[in-house]
Amino acid sequence: MNISDYKGVFVFAQQVDNVVGGIALELIGEGKRLAKDLNTEVTAVLLGHNIKGQADRLAAYGADKIILVDDPVLSEYRTEPYTQALSAVIEKYKPDVFLVGATAIGRDLAPRVCARVHTGLTADCTQLDIGDFPLNPIPGKETKHNQLLMTRPAFGGNTIATIACPEHRPQMATVRPGVMQKLKKDDSLKAVIEEFNPGFSENVNYVEIMDIVKAVANAVDIMDAKILISGGRGVGGPENFALLDELAKAIGGTVSCSRAVVDAGWKPKDLQVGQTGKTVRPNLYLAVGISGAIQHLAGMEESDLIIAINKDETAPIFDVADYGIVGDYKKILPGLTEKLAAVIAAKENN
Repeated sequence: MNISDYKGVFVFAQQVDNVVGGIALELIGEGKRLAKDLNTEVTAVLLGHNIKGQADRLAAYGADKIILVDDPVLSEYRTEPYTQALSAVIEKYKPDVFLVGATAIGRDLAPRVCARVHTGLTADCTQLDIGDFPLNPIPGKETKHNQLLMTRPAFGGNTIATIACPEHRPQMATVRPGVMQKLKKDDSLKAVIEEFNPGFSENVNYVEIMDIVKAVANAVDIMDAKILISGGRGVGGPENFALLDELAKAIGGTVSCSRAVVDAGWKPKDLQVGQTGKTVRPNLYLAVGISGAIQHLAGMEESDLIIAINKDETAPIFDVADYGIVGDYKKILPGLTEKLAAVIAAKENN
C-alpha cells in the first residue's frame, strides 16, 4: 500500500427515506476542520436511489465534492449492496480519512467496509484530531505526521484511548451522533457532483426486504430538545418522574434519563443520555438524582447550562454543573415548577 496515494477527507452521508440525516451534516463540519489541517477537501459520499436532490443540502453545509451512487438496488439500506458501493468508492478515490456516523446503519456498515478494503476502524469516537503518532516520541521509532488521532472512551468509560492507523488507509472512524458540530448552513455554497457506478454483483449475502414497519414516535427526540429535565436512579421509581414531567411541561422541556433508569425499566432507551445512549447539547440540562458517572457525563457535558439537584453533596455531577442544589428533589421541584410557571405566565400576559 502506497499511503501517499490516499488524499482527502470523505464522509458517509447517510440518508433515510431520501433525506440526509443530521449526522451527515455533523461529519461534514468535523471533516472541514480536519481537512483544514491536512490542506485538503471534504467529499460526501451519498448512496441511494433518486437522491440527487439531497446534494445541495450537503453542499450548503460545507461539502466541497459529492460522489453520488444512485441505483435502485440502494433504495433501502441493505448491508451487502451498500458495502459493495462504499468499498468501490474507497478503492477508486483512495481517501486518506473516511468518517461514518455511529448510527444503527453506520455500525453495521463501517466494520464490513473496513474489512473489505483491509484497513482498521475505531468505533464510537468522541474526538478527532490531526497530529503526530506516537503521541510521545519513542527512541528508534519513526514519528509519523498528519495522522488521524481517534479518541474514544474505553473499558466502560473508565479511561480514554487515542488510536491511530499509521500503516493502512483509509483511516476510518465512526462518530457518535450529536458529538460534532455542524457548520452554519449557507445556501450559496455549491459542490462538484460526480456520479459513480460501482458495478453491483448480487451474491448470497443479498437479502430481500419483505416489509418495512415504522414505529410512530410521539415524543420529541432528546437530541433536538433545547431543555432537558433528566432523571437518574436517585428519583427512586417510575412514578416519581411525574414531578419531572410537570416541570418539563411548565418550561417547555423534555424529560430524559440515565442508563440506570433504563436498566430498571422505568423509561425507554430512546430517552437515555450517556455513552451508551444519546449525546445531547441542550441550552439547559437539569440533572435530577443523577450521580454523574463518567459514562453519563460523556453524553451531556457539552450542554450550555447544567443544573444539578442531588442530596449527595459529593456527587460527581456537581463537578461539571454550572449550578448545584444539594437537597431532596421532591421538596425542590414542586416549588421550582410553581415559580417558573408563574414567571412564564407573567411574561405571556405582558
